[in-house]
Formats: sequence, structure tokens, C-alpha cells
Amino acid sequence: QVLDDSTDETTQIARAKVDELCERGFDADYVHRVDRTGYKAGALENGLKTAKGELVMVFDADFVPEPNIIRKMIDHFTDAKVGMVQARWGHINREYSVLTKCQSMMLDGHFVIEHIARNRSGRFFNFNGTAGIWRKQTIADAGGWQHDTVTEDMDLSFRAQIKGWRFVYVPEAIAPAELPCEMNSFKTQQFRWAKGSAQTTKKLLGLVLKADIPWRVKMEVVFHLTNNFAYLFLVLLAMLQLPNMLIRRHMDHPELLLLDVPLFAATCGSICVFYLVTHRALYDNLWDAIKRLPLMMALGIGLSVNNARAVLEGLFGKDLEFVRTPKHGVSGKRDDWKKKKYKASFPVHSLIELGFGLYFVVTIALAVITGSWITIPFLVLFMIGFLYVGTLSFFQAR
Repeated sequence: QVLDDSTDETTQIARAKVDELCERGFDADYVHRVDRTGYKAGALENGLKTAKGELVMVFDADFVPEPNIIRKMIDHFTDAKVGMVQARWGHINREYSVLTKCQSMMLDGHFVIEHIARNRSGRFFNFNGTAGIWRKQTIADAGGWQHDTVTEDMDLSFRAQIKGWRFVYVPEAIAPAELPCEMNSFKTQQFRWAKGSAQTTKKLLGLVLKADIPWRVKMEVVFHLTNNFAYLFLVLLAMLQLPNMLIRRHMDHPELLLLDVPLFAATCGSICVFYLVTHRALYDNLWDAIKRLPLMMALGIGLSVNNARAVLEGLFGKDLEFVRTPKHGVSGKRDDWKKKKYKASFPVHSLIELGFGLYFVVTIALAVITGSWITIPFLVLFMIGFLYVGTLSFFQAR
């Protein structure tokens, strides 16, 4: 099946490709909806009505799975309690730019450490929206695809596992996909993921706490659902840096550094170990990851305004529109995304990111004046993160 809600010439392109497959003897079906009720969840729900067989595999349009991916995954369904098997994402355009390299590090950490740790320890992990095989009975038993959140994958995953279905992660099965190659598309994707996790938290947290599952599993689900809430505290931390420095300037308590330094070292150290271990498991050049780590951490900080806003909108907003991440079909460094049709517009809140960047320029200047040298590396990460995200958002917008 090709599930398509497009309203432009994509419909003709997709239909022609399906017709070509049918002529070659494949059992292919083009399913187009006039309206976008439920967005992606609605399209999946609609496609499931006519899908054949007991198992369904889902791929987003930009995924190019390896030819033998099904063989690596299918045997797990010999266990009648297995409801979903997830493959690992690869990256078609990892080397395209600094931004795509940083994104690949972030995603690799999720798939190499988080997914494996959760799955191997018997805790819940989620279907990633694509590159996974579902047992149709599992989807039906868990209540089907629902569209009251914009992360239908996370929502269905936790409902199914609470019902007792077991999920399996197969890191050896790889499905490469395109990483967003410009900042506004990347932020659109991050916004949807953060907003959807907040919506899913609001929807399922009570159900999770009441569920008949071990407390060690229950608590990890709570941390998993609420992990994007950290961006709210990151924005608060950014706002308090200058007042904190001004207050400390008039306090004679140098021993506070004994608290600051270990906290900073523990935070940065744990992040470094997490991503370096991930990189070492997948690639040979560890030095490449070491060079990229500071900017990747800065990028995470720079996203805090975007993602904190997403969390608040997920908790208190009513908008359920699924905003698609623009993809441009780029793989090599010579490809030019600027000539492609789909581009993200400039988000006004990026002015806040630029404002935070300038705010940290002032804060760093004050740190130099007051001789607070030990805090400067920490402040520089914030400055670079906000200026990097805000500047690219401005210059790469349509």
C-alpha cells in the first residue's frame, strides 16, 4: 500500500509508481484520501481496513530499507506475545552538513543505547513511527490508531504494552532515512515530537500509574514520557544565568564553586560518555565524534525555546494538526536543498533564540570582567547554541 494524503502533484507521481509496480506483477495498492482527518494516524487507520495478512510493516516515504530487512525481523513473531518489532534508523545524508552530523549523533544515541537498554531490561520502548512491523491483532487489541495526539506511534506503543504485548528491537535491521538538512525543518520535527510526547503524557500517565506492571517499568515509562519537560527547566536555567552572576558578584562565597564544578562535570561528562560509546559502537573514527560533541550539546541547548514551547502547547493547547517535516531528497554534499519545493517558513519565536544568544554575549562579558573564568565554557555552550539555531533559522527560511 501507498498511503497518500497529498493535495499536489505528488498524487500523480505516487499513483504512476504504484501502476508501474502492478504491471511488474507486484500486489500494490494506492490509497488516497480526499481529506486529512486524523493526519498520519488517520491514514494508517484507513489503510489498515484493506491491508492483507496478519502483519503490517510501516515506512515513511523517505526511508530506504536494506533489501533483507524483513528476514532479520520476521522470526520474532513466532512468539505469539510479540506485537511489534522495530528496526534501527540509518542515515542517508549523515555527512551532508554539520547539522545532519549532529542529528545523527542524537538519533544514534536513542537507537543504540536507549532502545537496547529498555528492550533488553524488560522495560517499555516505543515504535518510532516507521521501520517497524506490527501484528494487526495487537493494533486492534490496543484500541487502534488514534489521532488525539500528534505522536500516534508513542501513544499506540504504550497502550499495546500496557495490554501485555511484547515489543522487540532488532538493531541489526537497518532502514536509512533522510535527516532534515536545514534548521527550520529540523525544528518542525523536534517540535512535533516534543509536543506529541506531552500530549501522550497527558493522555496516558494516569493509565500507566494504574497499570498492573512492575514499578521499575512504570517509573521508566514516566521518565520516558516526560523527558521533554527538561526543556522547560533548560529555558529557566538560561534566563537565570545573568541574575545569578550579578548576585554572586556581591556574595563572598567562593566555596559555591565546589558545587558548580562537580555538577557541570557530571552533566557534560555523562553526555559525552553516552554519545561517544554510541559512536564507537557504530563507526570507526572516534575523533570525529569528539570534535562534534560540543556543537551537538550546544544544538540541544539551542532547541530549548522551540521544544519548551512545544511541551506547553502539548499540555495546554488544542491544536492536533500533524505538521509534516519537509524533506528535500538530498544525500550527497553536492545536492542543494534550496532548489527543492518544500521549505519551512521562518518561525517568529526564533527571534527569542537570537535574543538569548545576545543575552549570553553580555553574560560572558560580565564573567570576563568579574574574573568568573570557570563559568565561561558553560556560558559559551549556551551562547553558541542559541546563536547557531536562531541564525540558521533566519537565513534558511523561505
